[in-house]
Amino acid sequence: MARVLLVDDEPDFVGAAKEILQMQGHEVGSADTLAAARESLARAVPDVLLLDLMLPDGNGLELLEELAGTALQRVVLITGHPGIKSLIKDLSGPSVSYLTKPIDGDDLVKLMKGLDDNGHAAPDSDASRHFGLIVGEHSAMQALYSQIEKVARTNTPVLIAGETGTGKELVAEAIHRASRRKGEFVAVNCGSLSRDLAGSELFGHEKGSFTGAVRRHLGFFKRANAGTLFLDELTEMPMELQPHFLRVLETGKVLPVGSEQEAVVDARIVSATNRDPEKAIDEKLLRQDLFFRLSVFPLLVPPLRERASDIPLLVNHFLTELQKDGQARAFSERALGRLQAYRWPGNVRELRHVVQRALIMAEPGAEIELPERFDSPFGAKETRRGLEAGRSIRDVERELIERTLSHFEGDKKAAAETLGISLNTLYNRLNAYEEGSEPS
Repeated sequence: MARVLLVDDEPDFVGAAKEILQMQGHEVGSADTLAAARESLARAVPDVLLLDLMLPDGNGLELLEELAGTALQRVVLITGHPGIKSLIKDLSGPSVSYLTKPIDGDDLVKLMKGLDDNGHAAPDSDASRHFGLIVGEHSAMQALYSQIEKVARTNTPVLIAGETGTGKELVAEAIHRASRRKGEFVAVNCGSLSRDLAGSELFGHEKGSFTGAVRRHLGFFKRANAGTLFLDELTEMPMELQPHFLRVLETGKVLPVGSEQEAVVDARIVSATNRDPEKAIDEKLLRQDLFFRLSVFPLLVPPLRERASDIPLLVNHFLTELQKDGQARAFSERALGRLQAYRWPGNVRELRHVVQRALIMAEPGAEIELPERFDSPFGAKETRRGLEAGRSIRDVERELIERTLSHFEGDKKAAAETLGISLNTLYNRLNAYEEGSEPS
């Protein structure tokens, strides 16, 4: 376990942090000024220094130069602004990382799990991640972190937009963490809500309220009480459910199925979509009033191709996460260059898949190289051409069927209903594609 010195002038934070760290078995001292910190450091050098930047008698950065050459293994700067990382990452001296206020117990526990048994800093610990979740230092990400911090302090509904694979759920959870709400972060994929049972899944039901209701069910809203309810793929929410959902947002109350008594809920609502909401409204898939209610504060997660400078950071993060055999392998400079030059239609999710496949194929002890073709099925989506002169009707039909199946994650019944064909016809088409014959 590590020896920790916590330098901060907020008594409530210091008391709570000390209790959490001591429960993890660490030895923790504290100081509320630079002068008190210098006295403590003169007596004994800790393994880890948690240092607030703004102190009553000066700036915490003043200590860094004085600490050069000591046995200190890790300095963690505590700041109220996520952009500070760009200012400190080139500083010499001890290994420097940071945590952004507000800091919860999970942040501290994960920080200390990033140390080995000797108190030394482990590579790519969670302290290097923004809000303990997100990796990236590009200016577009810094702007996003700033927005997350500001909106997290409110109860304003947030709509997160971005391409598939950009990490919208991580952004939603970051908002929850920064909000310091005491309840759970509950994620719901609106596309997976059953049309018949969606009301029960969201609002709950009483025992015996319908066939199969053998026990009381709280529902997602109640589970997220005092916390955050994340609605992923908002445009996939069943249309018939949306008026009921809107009423809950307006009243702050849910009526469980089979109950006559409404229950008050306090759930912060964060939603996300990778589709154009305006188009979904035009296609009668999303109510305009619900969209306006949920999109008070829009956030856009940048695609990976617009922040290619973050790719080496993400690659190192994924390697640390995926390597379980104790070998610290890395990509060659040539491979990293190829990764940064690729357009990444599947974004961060696709990058992780590529890193994982390359790691599986890598020789022990050797630098990781990439095959001649390393793009994943995500890349195939980028090359689909849609309707254009010269394409056969059969090719266009096949692409439409494949895209529809992909959208419904292989659910052939749902795909057939959407395409307006029988399930038997869909199977005939798929069999013909596999055999290379003309479909009947």
